[in-house]
Amino acid sequence: MTIERWLKAAVEDAERRGLPELKPLLEGLARATTVLRTAQPGGEAHGPAQH
Repeated sequence: MTIERWLKAAVEDAERRGLPELKPLLEGLARATTVLRTAQPGGEAHGPAQH
């Protein structure tokens, strides 16, 4: 299953359940998953600095 198909199904399910507020969260999860799947193994992480 592609991320696009998963997102479509998940959004439709959320709407059927009366939870349209989940749509932005599902879209964010889909974007993050896409980024993770396309990341280079062993690449650098560019998040907040850890002390």
